[in-house]
Amino acid sequence: MPSTEGLAELHTHLGGSVASDILWSLAHEQGIALPVKDFWEFDALVTVSDPRGVENLDALDRIYHWTELIQSSPLAVERSVHGAIGGAYRSQRITTLELRFNPMKRNRGGERDLDHVILAAIRGLDRASIEYPQVRCGLILMMDRTFTARQNEVVVEKAIRWASRGVIGIDIAGPRPGGGRYDYRQIEPMVETARAAGLGITIHVGEEGAFGAEEIGEVVEHLRPERIGHGILAARDPALMRSLREAGIVLEICPTSNLLTKALPDEAAVRETFRAFVEHSVAFTIATDGPEMMHTHLRDELELLERIGALSADELAEANRRGHEASFIP
Repeated sequence: MPSTEGLAELHTHLGGSVASDILWSLAHEQGIALPVKDFWEFDALVTVSDPRGVENLDALDRIYHWTELIQSSPLAVERSVHGAIGGAYRSQRITTLELRFNPMKRNRGGERDLDHVILAAIRGLDRASIEYPQVRCGLILMMDRTFTARQNEVVVEKAIRWASRGVIGIDIAGPRPGGGRYDYRQIEPMVETARAAGLGITIHVGEEGAFGAEEIGEVVEHLRPERIGHGILAARDPALMRSLREAGIVLEICPTSNLLTKALPDEAAVRETFRAFVEHSVAFTIATDGPEMMHTHLRDELELLERIGALSADELAEANRRGHEASFIP
């Protein structure tokens, strides 16, 4: 496991990367009406506080509702980005960090100007870069599966507009409308526009759901991303793993998050998933999904994988090197 070497984390959401005490202060500074009056009740509201995890991804989205609401102002976004980067370096010695967030979920339904929200994130990035020059950091703007085509187009347009200031890529996540299969082909024009502008492409897919494997195949064929967020369901399908390997796609795997959301039922499943990817030469890197929300940190993830026999020390070091290399940060 990497010890003195700087770590790389490519998959962490801004809504899950900010300490509860910072969110608590931000909520009060902005006069946000909270359903609780005690800090520890608030901590349980904005994190996966039960070690058994959440019932499913919908339950996780309910937690994100609060963190995104609290971060819905330029002030809060700037403080959040700055705090997440500094915390990552101080606690984990992370030297390559990509933070992803959806600016439209932080503009209070259009009340706040999107450019102001994104510029606030950039200011947080700039401030952190001065304080922590050892850290390469960048921002990924996220589309959403519940958004209209035009809304997702706007997210990509904003990503392109601010690409010279630290926005490095695009992503899509969020609940599936109706809970069924999501047609990723509908965002192909947005993805191609972003790619032509030089942005990196990473796509949330294959984390869970009855159609997860089919969705991975569709994403590989039509969207051709450099990376995939999660993608763990491919471990059950040798043909899919071959497609990922041949396309050179890097998976961003978040072990503790997958356990807490029941995407993987137990540590044995985590081990089997990683061994399948190693045996089929599928490239991956390790991440937290959101360290504060998941009550984990990147070194905890590495220790977990080594403890359960999912990866050897050399394989962990290789995954970390791949994280630095696969980053979208110039």
